[in-house]
Amino acid sequence: MKFSEFTYERIPYEQVEKEYSALLEELKQANNPETFNKVFDKISDYRGHIMTMMSLCSVRHTIDTSDAFYKGEQDYWDETSPRIQVFENEFSKICLACPFKDELAVPKTFFMLAENAVKTFDESIIEELQQENKLTSEYSKLKASAKIEFDGETYNLASIATKTLSKDRDTRKRALEAATQYYADNAPEFDRIYDELVKVRHTMAKKLGYENFIELGYLRMNRLDYNADMVANYRKQVLEDVTPICSEIYERQRVRLGLDKLTAYDINYEFESGNPTPKGTSQDLVNAARKMYREMSKETGDFFDMMCDMELFDLETKPNKDMGGYCTDFYDYKVPFIFSNFNGTSGDVDVLTHEAGHAFQSYLTNKTNPHLVPDCSFPTMESCEIHSMSMEFFAHPWMESFFKEDTEKYIYSHIAGALTFIPYGILVDHFQHEVYANPDMTPQQRKETFRRLEKMYIPERDYEGFPILEEGGFFYKQGHIFASPFYYIDYTLAQVCALQFFTRMLEQDETTWNDYIELCKLGGTKPFLQLLESSHLKSPFTDGCLKNIVSNMRNELNKIDDTKL
Repeated sequence: MKFSEFTYERIPYEQVEKEYSALLEELKQANNPETFNKVFDKISDYRGHIMTMMSLCSVRHTIDTSDAFYKGEQDYWDETSPRIQVFENEFSKICLACPFKDELAVPKTFFMLAENAVKTFDESIIEELQQENKLTSEYSKLKASAKIEFDGETYNLASIATKTLSKDRDTRKRALEAATQYYADNAPEFDRIYDELVKVRHTMAKKLGYENFIELGYLRMNRLDYNADMVANYRKQVLEDVTPICSEIYERQRVRLGLDKLTAYDINYEFESGNPTPKGTSQDLVNAARKMYREMSKETGDFFDMMCDMELFDLETKPNKDMGGYCTDFYDYKVPFIFSNFNGTSGDVDVLTHEAGHAFQSYLTNKTNPHLVPDCSFPTMESCEIHSMSMEFFAHPWMESFFKEDTEKYIYSHIAGALTFIPYGILVDHFQHEVYANPDMTPQQRKETFRRLEKMYIPERDYEGFPILEEGGFFYKQGHIFASPFYYIDYTLAQVCALQFFTRMLEQDETTWNDYIELCKLGGTKPFLQLLESSHLKSPFTDGCLKNIVSNMRNELNKIDDTKL
């Protein structure tokens, strides 16, 4: 069966209420582990079916945000999912109160997640959750609807990005002016949406008994075995150990480009001969990925063949398609799906490695444990990103198939980019801590806060001539800030872990790949720090971890004469 043949149907709320309530009553009456497990599995399948319909709707809506049918269905789920949360919450409470829960065939992480679910929901916040869903959908639609006129052509925010990487400096400048003008023209709307999101999240936190949204945000992100204090210490290490090597990387870039200084339209343009670009059509890239995964291992080969045969991708950018890229899965079909916006840059290949890493984990977990409770099929977000970011590095030996003469350029760029990303990810996280600790900030104050933190973590960002960026409006483009508060640091934690796998790969440590496979198979059956332990990875929170990684990556970058690229 191909993705286009997957059946979507709206599940009316009244039906959910009747069926879910009956199942919960049956669970309450279970008086032995065998009966409880049997009913628990029925509820898991029912919940998985609801999730499947929500995911199918979301994917088809993001593929074409102008499709009236799926827009209506997305509106329905935005309104209905918080109401369904009432039953989810009751399910968690019943499981936590079960007198024989230690005898149940359920991972311990399920109960940890259930505790968080109870702490993060009450019927009193349903209206706020509905408003939050509505606002995040407004944000996505605002970005997806961009029509940017440039040199006689019309672009969206994804496709105009290719022009900001042009070899011609004037083209880069004018393209960035055109892209940022869209954000400037719509600044009042971006500010309104974010202001309302901050306030509605603060209201939810207060109703649930928290001082502000920070604690609630951590619980919603399911930080199962680390806290804000550990994150603050990690931020400090990034500032001390990673920001300095990033400054070295930017200086090497300035010298390579022969510039007096890096401007806003230079910082993403890495080489005088142009950034590395994939060679061939979108289908050529998919074909190269299929060959790569078949050669990488039997597991990856079987996985990617399935993705191709079932057409579990939507890769190319097009009008009214939502921005960005993601991986999701469909519980009923036990398969993942990859969404992206190919635009002719190296990011297209990153999708086929990064998002495929997520999809591969989902595939392996489902294959290893097809009856796993939906909550534990994916681990928590920081652990999820290890699978994706590590796959980017495991793919290095095959990059010539994608980049041809640009291969060495890509390898340098990818390693350098892995490092320069970390301070940016930390900046996004730090910004959110300040915003939610001070929910009464004005939109102007939020932008000032973002710009102040930018100068601290990425001092090389020079926005002269781009007022909206100089004011701090760069954060408008970062969807996670709007839709997934406190998510973004997860990428940096995972990057630190991925760079450890990369180091072991370079050292030809024979246990590296097996550790990665086992990590994928575990899914969400363990919390973050325990998953690291099982894969022989150091915690990013450990003092000295970042210092060692920076040293290894500096050596790796110094092996490449980037002045000749």
